[in-house]
Amino acid sequence: MSGYRNFTELILDRAAESPDREALVLLSGTGTPAGVPAAETVAYRELDGAAKRLAGWLQAHGAAGERVLILQSSRRLFAVSLLGCLYAGAVAIPVPPVGGRRHHEERVAGIVRDAAVSIVVSDSAEAPEVSRLLARTGYGSIPCLAADAVPGAPDWTPPDLDADTVALLQYTSGSTREPRGVMVTHGNILANQEAIGRALRTRPGARLGGWLPFHHDMGLVGQLLHPLWLGGTSVLLDPTAFVKRPVRWLEAISRYGVSVSGAPDFAYDLCLRRITDEQIAGLDLSGWETAVSGGEPVRAETLRAFAERFAPAGLRPEAITPCYGLAEATLLVAGAARRSGDGDAPAHLTVDAAALERDELRPPSPGKPERTLVSCGSVAGCELRITDPGSGEALPDGRIGEIWLRGPGVARGYWGRPAETALTFDGRTADGEGGWLRTGDLGTVDQGGLYVTGRLKDMIVVAGRNLYPQDLERTVQQVSSLFGAATAFAVPGERDRVVVVQELRARGRYDIDLARLAAAVGNRLVEEFEVRPGGVLLVRPGTVRRTTSGKVERSAMRGLFLRGELRPLHQELLPEVRELMTAGER
Repeated sequence: MSGYRNFTELILDRAAESPDREALVLLSGTGTPAGVPAAETVAYRELDGAAKRLAGWLQAHGAAGERVLILQSSRRLFAVSLLGCLYAGAVAIPVPPVGGRRHHEERVAGIVRDAAVSIVVSDSAEAPEVSRLLARTGYGSIPCLAADAVPGAPDWTPPDLDADTVALLQYTSGSTREPRGVMVTHGNILANQEAIGRALRTRPGARLGGWLPFHHDMGLVGQLLHPLWLGGTSVLLDPTAFVKRPVRWLEAISRYGVSVSGAPDFAYDLCLRRITDEQIAGLDLSGWETAVSGGEPVRAETLRAFAERFAPAGLRPEAITPCYGLAEATLLVAGAARRSGDGDAPAHLTVDAAALERDELRPPSPGKPERTLVSCGSVAGCELRITDPGSGEALPDGRIGEIWLRGPGVARGYWGRPAETALTFDGRTADGEGGWLRTGDLGTVDQGGLYVTGRLKDMIVVAGRNLYPQDLERTVQQVSSLFGAATAFAVPGERDRVVVVQELRARGRYDIDLARLAAAVGNRLVEEFEVRPGGVLLVRPGTVRRTTSGKVERSAMRGLFLRGELRPLHQELLPEVRELMTAGER
């Protein structure tokens, strides 16, 4: 698929080659009276025509080269809006649809400010609320266009774009007050699509899809752009429909012949907990060739349980495909679809937990705590170095360090942030080799496979030991069947202290001994990690913030805790931690 100067040319070719082929299959969250999800199909001809009409209007209003915010809840109109921006030569900025939550409004306002947005594209139903949101946050002068009601505009003119032209800004998960836009060029998209195709062995004309939101790289690049790049079909379910009834995701894979679909670990776990034996009996997952797990730490126990639970529906164990990627590399960095006979589970390493805390890989000792790491496969389309984050020294296989990347899929940098761009996108090794993306993720390479062990920024250092928050969270969640999402983070002081915020699943029924549960959390952390927590907070469901891809927002939760903005059902705090909270409130 080489030979294209930009991604827009490729999509135009797809529409010209197969105008009547289904580009999108859009599944309703409500379904028909018979229980079958209602489906709307959009052919390449229809998608292309709507995108050109919108592009003509955008060009007439000077949007070429400018930033255009896409704020859509309709998956069809989102696809039209995104392609309309690319056709117009504008820079597309996908953001979550309106939801009335304060922190969401702050994030949207922060993105509008950071990117100097010139136009917002929404739809007829939501444009009034979007306009009010812009007015409330001080940006009422920015025009808001409904993509399904485009006024008359001059004919569209193909833009003059090359591989270095910025196609979109992917705003990374993180603080709602300081969002950072990753500048993804047309060349980045084309290179990463090639890497995805090789790693996952996707075929021209294939059906791919899922429920992931489009304002996140895994949904946007993997489940919308990649099917279009293949000249195939994107089968799409609304994210809310999945959360309400997880079996809808697997029903879509079964009914519409989806060969590649994926999600973060929490989604597989949700399917395990919420899908019944009766529902499994109605599924046919034999055509699901590649079940991608990515977007957050890959848990061996989740993948193993998922493969076993859905084997009666025809899911083959080799379909399970752990991957690693990030917005700063457009999407995919490592992953490899497996073939029949490759084994019942992805490659994994079982290691000594205490050694892992010292960034060492050692076989587990009998009777001692251990951790299982899952291979995310081999690197696709880029170079990789495991590097000492302090010295920049390249480390050999089997050593844990920061994951550094270099290649055509690595983005240009952060929009309007030259200092952060230089720090993150121009890492230099100890021998002076530059141009490396410092991912902030920790990992190691073993027998050609990448193992991600943690996050450098989230690392908790206690008494000289490196503790991975996801390990603490996983251990705490095993204390009680009442426990849902959790987050663990460190708070500063004379000595760093670990704080755990744990949700209770018992909705509205808290006649249980909360003090006993909090004590059990503390005891488990002492037993497993020899760490006495500085605070344990038991909270209502929905308190622990996650990004739209399911990652726990630990830094945001730390800020809420220190400012005293959490409202726990019960909490146990050491005096020095309580003083930190009091200082934060002042």
